[in-house]
Amino acid sequence: MVISGWKRMTAAVPLGQDRPRGVGPGRGRLSWVVAGALMAGFLAALLLAAAPFIPATESGVTGGILLGSSLGWALLAVLSVRFTDQPQRWAAAPALFLGLGGLVLAVFGAPLQEALAWVWPPALLVLVVWMIVRIRRQLLNRSARVLLYPVLALLVLASLASGYETVRGALTAGTSPGQGRLIDVGGHRLYLDCTGSGSPTVVIEPGAGLTSSDLALIAPTVASDTRVCVYDRAGRGSSDPATAPQDGAQIAADLHTLLERGDESGPYVIAGHSFGGLYALTFAARYPEEVAGLVLVDSTAPASDPAPDTAEPARPDDTTRRLSALVGAAGRFGIGPLLGVESGDHLRSTVDEYLVAGSSVQQGAALKTFADKPLVVLTAGSGTRPGWTSSQNALATLSTNTLHRTVIGATHGSLLDDDQDAAETARGILDAVTAVRNEEGLQ
Repeated sequence: MVISGWKRMTAAVPLGQDRPRGVGPGRGRLSWVVAGALMAGFLAALLLAAAPFIPATESGVTGGILLGSSLGWALLAVLSVRFTDQPQRWAAAPALFLGLGGLVLAVFGAPLQEALAWVWPPALLVLVVWMIVRIRRQLLNRSARVLLYPVLALLVLASLASGYETVRGALTAGTSPGQGRLIDVGGHRLYLDCTGSGSPTVVIEPGAGLTSSDLALIAPTVASDTRVCVYDRAGRGSSDPATAPQDGAQIAADLHTLLERGDESGPYVIAGHSFGGLYALTFAARYPEEVAGLVLVDSTAPASDPAPDTAEPARPDDTTRRLSALVGAAGRFGIGPLLGVESGDHLRSTVDEYLVAGSSVQQGAALKTFADKPLVVLTAGSGTRPGWTSSQNALATLSTNTLHRTVIGATHGSLLDDDQDAAETARGILDAVTAVRNEEGLQ
């Protein structure tokens, strides 16, 4: 009687639905096993990404994250067999898949990363579909399913986004870079676009995270009167990513090589917006004979008391390198477009720019004086933070031939992207061009 009653009760539960409370030993433990395994995998991924024996590279950090995640799935397989009546042996498959991928990346690094970029996304998508089928058939605990389905959704998004990023990168590599050209500056190529004619040549540095396309409202106006060059810094726009830290000193050195190999002769008028102002100052300090004029467009202020080793390039510590590598790994999963940037390389180069910002601020302070060369300082008239105006006034004291103009109503960003305010930026650049050309003081 008892046995037959038990059979009738269990047979009445359709496959894929929760059994009645109390049926089956260890049923209530399964949701805790799932939660604990997922949490253990998450913590293991963080610890391995930061572990000193894992290389502080994009492939190494990615490998560490995959190895840690594989531990979580392995625990789910083992603990569900040991402590519940619903063994989830299927979890061994994602554990093996992620573990092998992580091991390959951590040991062999970048050479295999490019190959895996094509294989991994479709393989992961197939695996997730298989996992969903297994879960629907074998995981009868609704609470445990609720914990797993968001993780599976993230894996699907990672598969689709990383596949998109790989294909997008391949297609971009095979296309012509706009109207300009790609020039090798030593290990990577930078995109340079020069238009117009006349002297002096103007070179414009956009702010942090921006590209040459962000100067579309300014460059054509300047080009109507003189030669103007815009370019993409390493890792963004049409330019290749670089391996060296992109602080002010490195950016100035790359720009100097770019102009030299691009047959764009100086002396130049260097204009820089925001962080680009720091790079303009650093360029003028390192190559004073090649800079005839400066235009600082709501520029970030350099350090007031530069360190003695400002000429040295940045040397990021292990933590900085791992953060950069983590951003690169996120970019591989298509995070860049979700954050409004063109690509994973663009995302990483932008984050890297801020990670070495301290060095760039110090290096910009190397320009102690601009003598009597034309210097135009343009300052946004609204939206500035406390102390910004005084820092702009200090920049204007670098030369005895200075024009400091506050653009009423303009914000930091609108000096580039608003028609009227961008016209004021172009006018300031042309003021410097006229002063250099006519060898006269700024009015």
